[in-house]
Order: sequence, then C-alpha cells, then structure tokens
Amino acid sequence: MRDDSARRVRWFPAAVIAALLAILASATISNLDRNPQPRLVADGIPGRPLPPATTSTPYAELVRHALADLDALTMPNGATLAGNDGPWRYVWPRDASFVAAARCAIGQYDEAGRILSFLDRVHPSAGRWEARYFAETGGVPADGREPQLDGSGWVLWATWFCGRDLSQYWPMVKESADQIVAELGANGLPAPSPDYWERAESEVTLGTVAPLLTGLRAGVAIARKLDHTADADRWQTAFDRLSKATTRHFGPDYPRTPASAVSVLEPGMTIGIGGGADAIITILGPPFAPADADLDRAIDRTRKVLTQPNGGVTPGEQWRADGVAWTPQTALFALSAAARGDRTTAEQLLTWLDTHRTASGALPEKVNRNVEPAGEAPLGWTSALVVLTVAALDRPLAHP
Repeated sequence: MRDDSARRVRWFPAAVIAALLAILASATISNLDRNPQPRLVADGIPGRPLPPATTSTPYAELVRHALADLDALTMPNGATLAGNDGPWRYVWPRDASFVAAARCAIGQYDEAGRILSFLDRVHPSAGRWEARYFAETGGVPADGREPQLDGSGWVLWATWFCGRDLSQYWPMVKESADQIVAELGANGLPAPSPDYWERAESEVTLGTVAPLLTGLRAGVAIARKLDHTADADRWQTAFDRLSKATTRHFGPDYPRTPASAVSVLEPGMTIGIGGGADAIITILGPPFAPADADLDRAIDRTRKVLTQPNGGVTPGEQWRADGVAWTPQTALFALSAAARGDRTTAEQLLTWLDTHRTASGALPEKVNRNVEPAGEAPLGWTSALVVLTVAALDRPLAHP
C-alpha cells in the first residue's frame, strides 16, 4: 500500500487555510450585503454663486466653495439646512451652531446673527432641544425622533463663540444651561439621550457629555460677562461635577460609553474599555476646551483606530463596519489637530477632504469604499468644520 501521509501533511494546512479564507470571504460578503455601497444622493446646489475668497492659503478654493454652499443652505429667516435634499432639508441645532461659529470665525457676524436668531426663536422654554426643525416655520417634524440633549451644549458654545448680542440671547442661554444642570444625576452624568449618531441610546454617551461640558463652560462665561453671578456660580458647580464624572467614567481613553477598567500587561496598568472609540472625543480638547497632553494622546489614538482604508474617518468603532468614511468626523479631527498645533495632520486631512469633493466642488457627507463621494452633497456641518479648520490654521481659536 502506498504511504501518502506526507502528502496529507503537506495538504492539510492548505485546506485549513482555504476553508478559513472562504469563511472570511463569506463574512465579508454578508457584511457588504448588510451595508451596501453608498452612492451620491445629489451633487451640489444648482446656481449657487461663488463668493470672493476669504483666505490666501492653499485651501482658498475649498473654503470658497464651502461658504458658497453655506450661503445656499441658509434661508432668509436664518434657518440653516443640514443639506439641500429630502431628509437633510431640516435645521439641526448641532449643524446650525457650527455654521454660526464658522461665520464668526471669519468675521461674518451678520450672517451668524441670523442663524442664532432663528435658534433663539425655536428654542424650548423647557426641556431638551428637538433633534431638528422645519426651516420655514420652526415647527417640529412628527418623525418619531427623540429630543437631543446635546443641542443645549452646541447652542451655548456657538453663542459664546460669536460673542455678540449676548443679552438678546440670554433666555436661550439660561434655558439651555439650566436643562443641562437638571439632567445631571447622582453620579454627575446626564441621562441617556440620542446624539449625533441619531439613534436611541440606553446609556449616556460621550456624544452627549462632550458638548455639554463645552456648553456649560460657555454658559458660565456668558453669565459672568452679563453679571448673572448666581447662575454662573450654579453652572460652574454643575460643570465641575460633570467634568469629574466624565474623567471618572470615561477616562483615560474616552470611549463612546462609560469605560470599565481592564488590567493589561501587569497589575496596576489599566486601560478604559467602553463602547469603543468615538470621534466626538475631539470636542473635549481645543478649540472647545483647554489643551491637555494626555487627552491629546487619546485623540491621536482614536483617530488612528477610526481611520478607514480610504483615508477618511468613521464615526466610531461601533459604527457600521463598511469601510465608508464620514466627512464631518474627518473634519472634526482636522479641526482638533489645527487647534492643538498639529499642522501636519490638519493639512493632511484638509487635503483629503479637498481631494474628495464632488464634481461641483461640494463637500459630500461620505466617501465610500471605492473612494467616491457619497451621501448628501453639500453637507453643512462638514462645510462649517472646514471653514473653522482653515481659520484655526491661520490663528488660534478662542475657547471658553
């Protein structure tokens, strides 16, 4: 009888490898079936005029097109649309706040004032900001979206950043800051709320906590400037509680949901593990808060974890594993790098955003696995972040 055991030894590993590759391929195909390749919804806003250049940097045309799109997305009543089409054609307090701040960063205070005035008209007299509003009426769409607590933080920050007509906006400032304070529980953290991921949450996320920290810091600064001492002291106390709770529950790596300490390497050396990395960590540092060396390292680690094969960034580790990059989160890391003095990273990411604009020059919502623009174009939040980033490269942006 012929002994072919040697042949079996040679072929067995190859068979195992082939089987494993088949399983991986099947899993990849299944994942791609669940997450189909996104395509471009619409390319640009027809007929929008290009404004004069506001900067002489290599990104002058990028900023020029971004401002043209923000002009086209802003209605005469100050309502700023997230995008021009379908489900994007609403006003999100988050996006509008960034657009107002971007306008103020380049001295367009009148344009920013119209945006803040719209937000002032629709702000809640009590409770959380709604997820989004109708641009024409300021009404609330009956689409089942829950109110979002992070709106209180974003609006406070934008109002402080612009620094104009603060007395006019005091009722909006006070309601927003008071709502943050009212939401803080015994552990110093707010109740769960949807955030920029636009989904229901069962536990508090960094996507809510980070803007609330920025908002309270801004609210304290506004209250002190307007001599509302009692409010300033009360909000400062709440800020201190929230800040300590954030460090305690999310530090040192600041994942999406509160971390649990897990020992690594040797006793006493731990890392925080929670809901995975989240791009919103950028809001904990400049230009929203003072610089911190440990946080800088955490931000840089998070960017590396979230960078996709196409060069852009995904919102988080628990986001869809589809290889698609989202331009707002990529731009958040660009802004963070510029504000922290990391010019190389900021310019690298700005160049990536510039390279992946649509044929009309608009910044899209996403860049897909084939490195093509996808989703809505233009996206107001990305356009505003690009303007802020280029401004931050030119001069330091203030933080409250």
